[in-house]
Amino acid sequence: MTKIYNKSTERQKRSQLRNQMPAAEAILWSKLQKRQVLGFKFRRKYSVGPYVLDFFCPDAKLAVEIDGDSHFQENAAEYDGKRQAAIEQLGIHFLRFTNHEIHKNLFAVLERVTEAVRKTGKQVERQTR
Repeated sequence: MTKIYNKSTERQKRSQLRNQMPAAEAILWSKLQKRQVLGFKFRRKYSVGPYVLDFFCPDAKLAVEIDGDSHFQENAAEYDGKRQAAIEQLGIHFLRFTNHEIHKNLFAVLERVTEAVRKTGKQVERQTR
């Protein structure tokens, strides 16, 4: 079986992207990390095949993508559509937000993420430490 998640060949790219996160991604990450959404674990800059997702919740099979300025350039919508379709074929659900949405209405973004996790995620027992 071919490994498609977090391939070692993509490790350097993922690390570089984590170290250069735009402000909107850093803001959202501060709300997704440490199981803050219904006890589900999110990962940042997680690769699926040749693509690196901004955020991924394995138990909910949910990708959360933040569309910054580069996503609104020529041909970007076509590339994003193909990329999303390829990832969705693996059974992964997608949520997309813009930088503007993160900065102006973070609460609504978090509500949509929480609802998506609630719909797609399996029950996760909170670990006691």
